[in-house]
Amino acid sequence: QVQLVESGGGSVQAGGSLRLSCAASGGTFSINAIGWYRQVPGKQRELVADFGSGGSANYADSVKGRFSISRDNAKNTVYLQMNSLKPEDTAVYYCKLLNLGGPPYWGQGTQVTVSS
Repeated sequence: QVQLVESGGGSVQAGGSLRLSCAASGGTFSINAIGWYRQVPGKQRELVADFGSGGSANYADSVKGRFSISRDNAKNTVYLQMNSLKPEDTAVYYCKLLNLGGPPYWGQGTQVTVSS
């Protein structure tokens, strides 16, 4: 059973930084198939960053130049470094693991709150 555990969320002022972690365990998977999403109440969950074909990083336009996704294969962990945070980055952040044999796996989410 694959399990994803996010951590690193919190409250910061605008301009601050946070680093989120997504630790994967159980089953067989590739951490290249893990991406970060976020959701605010009343809106659909949206892609923030993931690893595209060949392992290169993809970013939502709204976070390009400020966020960076990275991975540690030895730790089965994917990170999201978030710099120059803005109030509009406030959301619950989730990591998602693609599952070719069924629906994707999701973590429980971690809250990020950015105050102005």
